[in-house]
Amino acid sequence: MNIEELQKICLEVRRDIIRMLGEAGSGHPGGSLSAVELVVSLYFSVMRQKPQKPDWEDRDRFVLSKGHCCPLLYAVLARCGYFPLEKLLTLRKLGSPLQGHPHNLEVPGIEASTGSLGQGLSIANGIALAGRLDKKSYRVYCLLGDGETDEGQIWEAAMTANHYHLDNLCAIVDRNRLQIDGETKNIMQLEPYNEKWEAFGWKVIEIDGNNLKEISEAYAQAENIKGKPAVIIAHTIKGKGVSYMENRVEWHGKAPKKEEEEKALKELR
Repeated sequence: MNIEELQKICLEVRRDIIRMLGEAGSGHPGGSLSAVELVVSLYFSVMRQKPQKPDWEDRDRFVLSKGHCCPLLYAVLARCGYFPLEKLLTLRKLGSPLQGHPHNLEVPGIEASTGSLGQGLSIANGIALAGRLDKKSYRVYCLLGDGETDEGQIWEAAMTANHYHLDNLCAIVDRNRLQIDGETKNIMQLEPYNEKWEAFGWKVIEIDGNNLKEISEAYAQAENIKGKPAVIIAHTIKGKGVSYMENRVEWHGKAPKKEEEEKALKELR
């Protein structure tokens, strides 16, 4: 797909996210909206997949480590054809497979049940190692929140990925600089961030994470890295696309009320 086509899908996905959260009355808009371009680009331009055959052995894999941002993943999966779009409005409702964190036994296209922060990169390591052992050519992508990288398990997984030279693995950090309790620099200072990943043996690619052209180039570059894993540090805007949510920490985990939903959808025309 070209950039213009991807931009249209990003707009629809943002509208899906707002509608889902408005209907549910709960959920996480900030980090879902910030990573839209990153995930849309993956599913519509990069990853090999067969939505009608979600267990296809040679598919590329995606692990959403920051599982609370599953409204984004659900919207993308629905627009790819994994399940009907109308199911999105059942988010977080009793009996719905679209839970507040992704459940891989309930939703086609979900590779791993996530939500306990810090675990996704370890899961992605295991999938990447399995691909090597099975002599498969699939690639594994793992989306992390920057606040999530406070967790020690992330750095254990970073060491492991380098130790095993997992060049079929690409981590993506949604670097929006806000987490549930405030700015990342005040909760746990992450800088010098790029140098940390480099010290753990990763190839670091730094981009504007809301710029589709830069994202496309970064994924292509990551695929050509040999002998080590790649990490894309994607600088994004939390709540991207909705003026009153952008860079506002209070929208980390709060759903819009009816009037706020209408205002957001009007902005996302």
